[in-house]
Amino acid sequence: MLSRPERFSLVGAVLWALRIAVLVGVLFGSWATISSGRLDTDDWLRLAGSGLSLGAIYALIALGYTLVYGVLFIVNFAHGEVFMMGAFAGMFTAAGLAEGGLLDANPAVGLVIIFAAAMLTSMLVAVILERIAYRPLRRAPRLVPLITAIGASLFLQYTALGFFGPQSRRYPEIDFLAGRVNLIGASFRVIELVTIVAAVVLMFALYYFVERTRTGRAMRAVSEDKDVAALMGIDVDRIIVTTFAIGGLLAGAAGVLYALLFNRVEFVMGLLPGIKAFTAAVLGGIGNIVGAMLGGVALGLLENVGPSLLLLGVGVPATNQLRDVVAFSVLVLVLVFRPTGLLGRRESV
Repeated sequence: MLSRPERFSLVGAVLWALRIAVLVGVLFGSWATISSGRLDTDDWLRLAGSGLSLGAIYALIALGYTLVYGVLFIVNFAHGEVFMMGAFAGMFTAAGLAEGGLLDANPAVGLVIIFAAAMLTSMLVAVILERIAYRPLRRAPRLVPLITAIGASLFLQYTALGFFGPQSRRYPEIDFLAGRVNLIGASFRVIELVTIVAAVVLMFALYYFVERTRTGRAMRAVSEDKDVAALMGIDVDRIIVTTFAIGGLLAGAAGVLYALLFNRVEFVMGLLPGIKAFTAAVLGGIGNIVGAMLGGVALGLLENVGPSLLLLGVGVPATNQLRDVVAFSVLVLVLVFRPTGLLGRRESV
């Protein structure tokens, strides 16, 4: 039998060997792809642009995870379905506006209305979730709200299936989002650029709100210690509801952007983006707002650029079908090598 120090030294050696193997694999795959010349500069720029737009959506969803975790220390696994409900609300609003002619006559106003409907719907769903599913369990062990979150996720998913059906739906065509523009020597879809800009604006607005406003300071105080914050006169229940509401607003905006980017809305659409956004939150350091932003962008780039960069040069076919493998491999590697994420900090026990 190995003694305890020997077991720890053996585990450390295995982890270091795994780190070296991962690094060697990444370097070899990247060198093989770049030296093969199968993708030119325009191809890499297009992949990066698509990855940034996808990563911006992941970041918006991840912010909802990290806000709730930062205040309540629970993972709201129903957040992907909050995102899905916003996408459906935006789709029905867009269909009504298109039928009435407003979406063609004034698409900018139409988009504002679509985003408002989606964000308010997701906010309402998130607030109802907090009031019914999480508030009664606030003092319960962490495992109980986690199981409740999974149940709430399935409830919302199959509620959408019952009301909207299993078929995939599409947003009406919006002409000025359907084109392409040339930028820095490459051609990008307009919707990708709009997604990146909209996500950046929303993320900076959230950062300003949390860092510079009185409610934001109250949120940070509640995240440190709810009991002490209550003694200082902060309405803890109101702050927690506000946190869920802000996460819902961001998820609703992400739902519209995702549906416009991929032209698909269905009752299971919140599952994979929700899990990947959680991966992004863990990658950045769950509970850290800036970390969630960086984690989302990094995951989008890794998912979009990684398969081609690492696998194309070694002869692996259909690399785009391995995007999910890259995303979840990142989650495993982060949990193995840096469980606190890029900007996270260890919890004291």
